[in-house]
Amino acid sequence: MFFFILKRLAQSVLVMAIVSAVSFSLFNFVGDPVNNMVGQDATREQRLEIREQLGLDDPVLTQYSRFLGNMLQGDFGLSYRIKRPVDQLIFERLPATLELVFVSAIIALVVGIGLGVYTGIRRKSWISRGILSVSLVGVSLPTFIIGIALIYIFAVHLRWLPSSGRSGTVDLGWWKTSLLTVDGWRAIILPAITLSLFQLTLILRLVRAEMLEVMQTDFIKFARARGLSERAINFRHALRNTLVPVITIIGLNIGGLIAFSVITETVFQWPGTGLMFIQAVDFVDVPIMAAYLVFVALLFVLINLVVDILYFVVDPRIRLGN
Repeated sequence: MFFFILKRLAQSVLVMAIVSAVSFSLFNFVGDPVNNMVGQDATREQRLEIREQLGLDDPVLTQYSRFLGNMLQGDFGLSYRIKRPVDQLIFERLPATLELVFVSAIIALVVGIGLGVYTGIRRKSWISRGILSVSLVGVSLPTFIIGIALIYIFAVHLRWLPSSGRSGTVDLGWWKTSLLTVDGWRAIILPAITLSLFQLTLILRLVRAEMLEVMQTDFIKFARARGLSERAINFRHALRNTLVPVITIIGLNIGGLIAFSVITETVFQWPGTGLMFIQAVDFVDVPIMAAYLVFVALLFVLINLVVDILYFVVDPRIRLGN
């Protein structure tokens, strides 16, 4: 297992090296940082002085090595627009995004696995067919359309839930959470449902397909011949053998939720890192763009590493193969 994890770590380092190169290129190919930091009335001498302070006239390799050193320390410089350290801005917005992703992942996993098991066991019932038909909405409609529809129904027409923003936050000192108040839960329901629908549909259909395949195997027939109850067969034997592909989807699901949160946070004006990234793109705020790219890539790499380790633990075929 040690060499298995070491191999995955080496691959993760390679991925982050490529991402760091792409992030560094933003500073050189997405506008001129000096123009973003000074006004149109700045003199040529002032521009040259800023370029010297930023080290923009140094060789590319020198700039890249300096960028890598700062990146490893979590230092991405100052925001061009807000004039504050980028790492502080990210950590201020991070709780909102992580809480949204957490609630969305719980909805996708619990509802997706539950409905997937039901439609796999009761595949010929009209309820299962209705669930599969409705689930097409999560795949076919874009996220922003689903979000706008939910806002119109539950916020504008019924007036049950707020249409935007994050409310009811509680400052715990190192974390600002909205999950400890009723207003916080009312604010997070609509964006969480919107963000989870696509991933929920994928999990539902995967679990259903795996359940249908497993239920036809010989060991399930043998379990029935032994007189085991349907509950034990369905959940102790059948569902357990669908874990490996479901673990893959769970890992990609969390990464996908972080990526899709950009759209959801924009629709609901949720004050997370995704909305901050969109605002940074509008103002060509390169330090925030680069930091967000590295941050999302790091989360994906860590999630995939955890999924690979879970593979190794859950599936004995992988251990024997290695």
